[in-house]
Parts: sequence; structure tokens; C-alpha cells
Amino acid sequence: MEEGKTLVNEAVAAGDDPADRSFDFVGGGGATALVCEPDPALQEKIGGDLAALGYRITTPATAKEALKAMRFHVFDVVVVNERFDTEDPEANDVLRYLESMAMATRRRFFVALVGAAFRTMDNMAAFNRSVNVVIHLNSIDEIGKIVKQGVADNRAFYHVFLETQRKTGKG
Repeated sequence: MEEGKTLVNEAVAAGDDPADRSFDFVGGGGATALVCEPDPALQEKIGGDLAALGYRITTPATAKEALKAMRFHVFDVVVVNERFDTEDPEANDVLRYLESMAMATRRRFFVALVGAAFRTMDNMAAFNRSVNVVIHLNSIDEIGKIVKQGVADNRAFYHVFLETQRKTGKG
């Protein structure tokens, strides 16, 4: 890529090409989840657990596909592996995109970060990475329970904020 040009910048600056509207297959109604996981077995496990919770699952193959999907659709849950489409967890384009969002939009996403560098449910690690919850790879069998509880806690925490946005026509 050209110097100074990132996937995040590309996603934000991209034109409104109908061919890029990857959310069309998501359909209307119901909760949605974006699963950014490079390991097919883990992707299947995470997707299956989230589907069991009632989410419609989208599984992009690359960060660019994920960014296009998020550009046109606000997912209820985003599960992203720290090494999705990158070797350097600090250079994760999906996380960078989420960090760059306006707070009003970002608060509508529940983001779970999966990786081996932190303990499951470590609030300081989650805060440091600007996500709602972190999940260690060894806890992946509990991801359904963790996400379900995390989403409930997040809704309770941001209830007043989101309700105020709705009442003022910003949500």
C-alpha cells in the first residue's frame, strides 16, 4: 500500500458503490454479529455459539471485507481476533477502524477481542484496547456465555446514553 494509506482510510474514503454493499445479504431485523477470526475451526465455534444466541453471522475473510461490512451496517456484536489479517496485534485494521468511529456509533457495537495476550474478562486490557471484553483463546468454549453476559451488562450500562440519543433523534 502507498505510504500513509491504510485500509481504515480506504474504508472511510471509499465511494458509495452498490457493489460494495456487503450487508445486503444480512437482511432486515434480528441481531447481527461479525466474526473476524482467521482460524476456520475457531470461526465455526464462535459463529455457532453466536448463532445459538440468535445472531445472524457474517464472517469476512479479510480486514478489507470486514471494514466494508461495518461501513454499511452497524453490527450488534463484533468478535475480532487480535491477529485477524495481520501478524502485529497493534496493527489490526478492524480494531483501528472501530477506534476511529464517532462515540455515538461505536457505542452501538459490542466488541469482543480474542487473543492469547490477556486474561479473559480483564477490564483493564479491554479498556486499553478500546473493546468491551477480552477473551483468552483458552476460554473460547465459553464465548457464548461471555458474550451474552457482556452484551447484557453493556446494555444496562449504556441504557441512559442510548435512550437520550434516541429521544434527541441521534440514535
